[in-house]
Parts: sequence; C-alpha cells; structure tokens
Amino acid sequence: MKNIFLVLKREYLTRVRKKSFIVMTILGPLLIAAFYGIIGWTAMSSISLKKIEVIDQSNLFKEKFKNSEELNYTFSAEALENAKKSFSKSGYDALVFIPNDIMTNPKGVKIFSEKSLSIELQRGIEKNIEREIETIKLTEAGITQKVLEDAKMSVSSETISLSAEGEKSNSSVAATVIGYVCAFLIYITVFIFGVQVMRSVMEEKTSRIVEVIISSIKPFELMMGKIIGVALVGLTQFALWILLTFAITTAVTSLFGKKFSASPEQRLEQVKKMPQAQEIEKQVVKETNGGSPYVKIMKAIQTLPWVTILVCFIFYFLGGYLMYSALFGAIGSAVDSETDVQQFMFPITMPIIFSIAIAQFVIREPDGALAFWTSMIPFTSPIIMMVRIPFGVPTWQIILSMVILSAGFIGTTWLAGRIYRVGILMFGKKPTFKEIGKWIFYKG
Repeated sequence: MKNIFLVLKREYLTRVRKKSFIVMTILGPLLIAAFYGIIGWTAMSSISLKKIEVIDQSNLFKEKFKNSEELNYTFSAEALENAKKSFSKSGYDALVFIPNDIMTNPKGVKIFSEKSLSIELQRGIEKNIEREIETIKLTEAGITQKVLEDAKMSVSSETISLSAEGEKSNSSVAATVIGYVCAFLIYITVFIFGVQVMRSVMEEKTSRIVEVIISSIKPFELMMGKIIGVALVGLTQFALWILLTFAITTAVTSLFGKKFSASPEQRLEQVKKMPQAQEIEKQVVKETNGGSPYVKIMKAIQTLPWVTILVCFIFYFLGGYLMYSALFGAIGSAVDSETDVQQFMFPITMPIIFSIAIAQFVIREPDGALAFWTSMIPFTSPIIMMVRIPFGVPTWQIILSMVILSAGFIGTTWLAGRIYRVGILMFGKKPTFKEIGKWIFYKG
C-alpha cells in the first residue's frame, strides 16, 4: 500500500504542477462556454432570408402567405415560362408554381431553383400552402377565420411524479439535458485520462525506466498507483472547475443582481408608475404564474434530485474511469509504439462508444428493457445509468448497478494486472490477442 501511495503521489504532483494543467483548469469553463456560444452564434448567423417568387394560377393564395425572418414571398402575375427564363437574374432563391387545380391536385405544386433546395426551405413552403388550403376548406364549410383563431390554443402542462413521498414536480427537459451532460462528461474523461495512463506506461516502458522501478515495486502496485493518481488529477480539475464556475456566477450575480433579482411581485410594483404600465403588468403577471422562460428553467432545475445525481456522478465517474484505465494501462504495457495501439484500443473503446450512441434511445424510454440492461452491464453502466438517474431510478436498481460495476472493476483490474506484469518487461515483439491471452495464465 505504501508503494502504491508513493506512485500515486508522484503521478498526481507531476501533473498538477504542469503549466498546461493550471492553464486548462483556469480557462476550461471559459473555453467551454465560448465553444457553445460560438456554436449558437454560428447557427443563428447562418440563417439568411430566402426570397421566394410565387406564381399562383388559382388566385387563392395571393398575399395570404405570411413573411417571416427566414422566408419572404413575392407574388407575380408573370407567365411561368417567362419567369423560368428570367429566374437566374431575378435575385430570388426559389420560384413556386401553384396550379389552377390546387384544391383537387395538391401534388401539382412545383418549386424551381438554381441549386438544390434545403429540406427546411422546401418544408417551409409546403407548410404555408397546406395551411392556406386547410383554411380555405374550413371557410367553405362555414367556419370563419375568427373561429379558427379562437380554436387555436397553446397548452403548457406541468408534469408531477406520484410516489410514496407524495407529489413532486419534475421536468423531462431538465432531466434530459442534465442526464446527457453527465454521461458525456464521463465519456470524455474516460478517454482523456485513460489515454494519459496508457501514455505514461508506454513512456516508462520505452525509456527502460520501468526496469529500475520494477526492481523495488510490484508491477500491480505501479499500475494501481498510476491509475489512482491520474483519477485524483481528474477529480481535482472537476472540483476546481465547479468552484471557479460558482465564483464567476456569484460575482456576476452580485454585480447585476439588483437589476435581475427582483421578484415578479416587486417588479409589478415598480412598473405601475411607468409608461405603458398595463402591458408591462401583464408580462409580470405572466412571469408570476410561471410563464416566463427564466422562471420555467429555474423551476425545472429545482425539481431534479441533485443529491442523488452528484453522488452517483462521482461514483460512476470513478468506477468507469478506474475500470477503463486499467485496460488502457494494460494496452500501454503490451505495446512498444503508437502504431501498435490502435488494434488493441478498438475492442476496448467499443462499449463506451456504443453507450453514448444509444443514450439518445435510453432518454426516450429511460425505464425500458434496453435502458435497464445496459445500465447493469459494467462496461456501459457509467454512461447509461447517469442518463437515467435524473428521470428517477428505483434505489434497488442503482445499488445493483453499483455492485456489478464494483465487481467489474475488480475483475478488470485483476485481468489488466496479469497482462501488465508480463507486458511491461516485454520488448521488441509485437503481441497478438492470442499471446496476450496466454499472459493472463502465466504463473508468478
């Protein structure tokens, strides 16, 4: 145990003292925020206004299409053939032709363009035509526009869980987001820190330093020291990221809190003396009833079982990392160069890649058979169980999954240790899966 602690201490201190660790720890939250901010900005800025020329032979849709931020319609009385000839110089993105018999032949609509239309643009045009056809048919049936508008209602429901403890509000959207984020963090960290263990083992093996180290410490102790040391580095970085995020959030709140922290009731009193007070009062009342996006988001976040999520995240982060890192360490001990790594990494990384791929199906049915069994298998449970937990998982399933994962870690570590003790001193030979299998049963 003493030797494991010495290796652990060396691995931990060596990494946390690096400039790259300090820089990434400080800039990590900012870079992540900037990354998603750029994605959002890029997605919004990539949306451009599309100009659509419409030739309506039926004269039923003239000026009926509503322009939006994405689509702008211009009706033309020009003949179709002439419009097609002058289309390249017209500046329009698409030419829509609505035939005279559109009511009996809805498939007669034609859309012309110089380049292939995007699916969104095509569906936007089709939906506008479909909507107007429905309105025309309902109007012919004696249903007025006012009745149609009054019939359109926006339903916003509140989901409530019934349990032995009573009624509890919940939010499927918040559960989906938090579950996927936790699973993705485990997925990324297993790869990042697992590869660090593998590279550390390979560096010591190729430099022959390991021959000196092995003379005073057992191979298993060396492997465990490296695995646990790198795990503590990952936890340290996570803890610092959480503290920095909390500090930044607190600072921003203290600077701008007076402007945004007032309750809807307080804001209602403040705006009564302002111009257009009635309109503002309606908005504040709407927020008081939980209608604003901000209030809804805060309520959704508060409904999640945060204690369970945090405890399980730490356990599955450590369990998944320790299990996979033992295998990564075994790979590092078996190979001599980077070129030999890929053939052994693929079968090991397949389960975790499979887990993140099926996470979207588990989110759709978190209590289904697929979700249950994949949250029990130790190679997939760290990711799948974290996807399920925000939705509410029976305690016995969480305990069973944790027990199986612990057993899987012990078995995987024993297996990796058997490979490690032989592979770490094996040089100049490219191992095969068959040969590595023999290493497991070597005595000693």
